[in-house]
Amino acid sequence: MESRPLRYFVAVAEELNFARAAGRLGISPPPLSRAIRRLEADLGVVLFERTTHSVTLTPAGEVLLAEARIALDALQAAGRRAQRAAGPERALVLAVKADGDAGLLEPVLRRYAGEPAAVPVTVRLCGWREQPRLLRRGEADAALVHEPFDRTGLDHEPLVSEVRVAALPAAHPLAGRGHLLLADLGLRPGDLERHLAGIGSRGKDLAQLLTLVGLGDAVPLLPASVADRYPRPGVVYRPVRDAPPVTLAIAWPQQSRSTATAALVRAATAVAEETRAAGGSGGPAAHPEASARARSCSLSGGPGRA
Repeated sequence: MESRPLRYFVAVAEELNFARAAGRLGISPPPLSRAIRRLEADLGVVLFERTTHSVTLTPAGEVLLAEARIALDALQAAGRRAQRAAGPERALVLAVKADGDAGLLEPVLRRYAGEPAAVPVTVRLCGWREQPRLLRRGEADAALVHEPFDRTGLDHEPLVSEVRVAALPAAHPLAGRGHLLLADLGLRPGDLERHLAGIGSRGKDLAQLLTLVGLGDAVPLLPASVADRYPRPGVVYRPVRDAPPVTLAIAWPQQSRSTATAALVRAATAVAEETRAAGGSGGPAAHPEASARARSCSLSGGPGRA
């Protein structure tokens, strides 16, 4: 199957309007409609239900949309990786949200530098949950990312898990307590992801978010390591006992065969194992699976598909 019909299909599926999709693609509606008809004929399925007033995806169309997005991303990513490989120097791009590495970034890079397969690393700082998109688009080779995240087309290894703390303005009525519950913040466990997504959109980085906290405009739930690494006047951190822990993972594209990426995963899991052995009481603790996986990576020469 060629990529052009898939691009046409995705445009129509996302717009659910042939005229808008045609404008987005820079073509006129009649050839777009013919291309979709040919695609349906080739596949032997109906992808869209069309009426005079609406266009909707059929069940077959919904399946193809998910798969087509993955396929098109993979094609773009292959091109980007080929361009980078043709550059004057080999390098590995590691995507990390600013202040979202649980304090592991520097020790991981130091450990990685000692790996035989190591190459220079470029750290790409990114926004809230931007890392999976960068991996799928071929703009990064690996990423440190907090779970849960969209794992489509990606492999990952959990590294460390941390308790969550609420960041409160010092004058907040709850600031005098030793610990909190989600209910104290007007939250239920099922609300947590929506709350975190809303908070994540408030500030571009931790400094901006903590400024909002100090002003009384936000009460985010953050990994406990933030409290240790970023004390701030006017802001207090209190553990939230019934909040689920937050897990930091290292992720990479499933199709990767890079020995340099495999070496980085080994370095990250080894550092996580050392973190667990060190024990720290308020910061991150290595994820229970990280130790065994670190040993597996060391023996096999890399993660299964890296």
